[in-house]
Amino acid sequence: MAEPPTKMARREQSSQPKEEAPSDVSVIVQFQSSNGDDTGPQLDIPHNVTPMQLEVLLNGLLNNDEKLPYSFYIEEQELLGELGTHLGAHKISVEKALRIVYQPQAVFRVRPVARCTASIPGHSEAVLSVNFSPDGSRLASGSGDTTVRFWDLNTQLPKHECKGHKNWVLVVAWSPDGRYVASGDMNGLIHLWDPVGGKMVGSCSGHGKWITSMAWQPAHKALPSQKFVSGSKDNTIKVWDAQTRRCLLSLSNHSQLVTAVKWGGEGLIYSASRDCTISAWDDTDGKLVRVFKGHGHWVNTLALSSEYVLRTGAYDHTGKAPQDPEAAQQKAAERYAEATAGKPERLVSGSDDFTLCLYEPSTGKNPIARMTGHVQLINQVVFSPDGRYILSASFDKSVKLWDGLKGTFLATLRGHVGPVYQVAWSADSRMFASGSKDSTIKVWDLHSRKLKVDLPGHSDEVFTVDWSPDGSTVASGGKDRVLKLWRH
Repeated sequence: MAEPPTKMARREQSSQPKEEAPSDVSVIVQFQSSNGDDTGPQLDIPHNVTPMQLEVLLNGLLNNDEKLPYSFYIEEQELLGELGTHLGAHKISVEKALRIVYQPQAVFRVRPVARCTASIPGHSEAVLSVNFSPDGSRLASGSGDTTVRFWDLNTQLPKHECKGHKNWVLVVAWSPDGRYVASGDMNGLIHLWDPVGGKMVGSCSGHGKWITSMAWQPAHKALPSQKFVSGSKDNTIKVWDAQTRRCLLSLSNHSQLVTAVKWGGEGLIYSASRDCTISAWDDTDGKLVRVFKGHGHWVNTLALSSEYVLRTGAYDHTGKAPQDPEAAQQKAAERYAEATAGKPERLVSGSDDFTLCLYEPSTGKNPIARMTGHVQLINQVVFSPDGRYILSASFDKSVKLWDGLKGTFLATLRGHVGPVYQVAWSADSRMFASGSKDSTIKVWDLHSRKLKVDLPGHSDEVFTVDWSPDGSTVASGGKDRVLKLWRH
């Protein structure tokens, strides 16, 4: 039996400071925009004020006709509960005016998916890739059965079965205007498809081994979409013209297979490789601009802070975009400018060395943060649509949440009992879905950092998950050969 504490130990325990709300009844605060500009005068507010009450106050100060949603940060920590409790927990002094930085959230809200509305058979081998169109109205999938399939989201039935590949289809990628879908296979062949009629419009051959990743030129750079980039197991990166099907640039400095490619909005193409490096290339002439050497093992995955707007181009969250290509390109440029808001584009990488590295590629080659905490390799990293958060999915059965600007650790989300293969954000950046080897999809709430909905239904490993840009549907596929659609 344990001895009772001595008088001295009891006295020391009682003298330990407790984390509790300040006893002061009010706090002087100063609202500040994310650019550092003061908003309104300093205010004397009760210490038990909540983020919802701060929102009402801020909307009044900004004279917003419509009440807009905001999130609030104090010394880079998001305020999630009562102000006083937050200050006590983080030991924040209130001797001088407290700066509360506010950031607007998406005005629209995505409803959590709660049930499987369709289990669509069709593929005769594992589903390896599912991808929604930029407007969220259509879906393409690639499979080990060598086919690409298009699915009708209204009737929730198969629309086109596209044959042409002779080996597993590993990647499918929509152009940001929705005119083309590119698919790459294990033989190194790329086919281009018309998603409306389901017909093949051409093939690009040049890679000697399988295609690992593809990305299209951003819509604010060119519309209609014409160019895309592919990375391959043959260690090379190639830029293609979708209309002529010719290879425009062949880029090579990697000594091992290329695992991921991204086409950024600042005129750079990024490639990650098993040679532990990431390269940045000029997208006009193919010159090597920078090499990033932050990892000690294979680099598996890349993500860009502007990825959501690069993917959706001119389409907003309702799936609408201007019909005229010039107007659409202008709209895509406006959306990109709004998403980056004068900040450099950020790049995050995930590796077999269990770490993530966060870069600002246009400003330097050293990581601005090295993020540690996973205890097994990282499968995928994804920025939230608003660029403020990063998710990492790992073989250690967890998903980790990080600050998208500074790379600081925010939370570990545990619930899966097998490796987590992929994660996908909702368009409003308030929720995300994860797919795992344990055959389940799980939907998580960003605000509470907790599991919102558990979605069993697959009978085997879930390899791929995507959340439609309009927020209405999550699609998943895996080893059981079934494509599932999940809705509210």
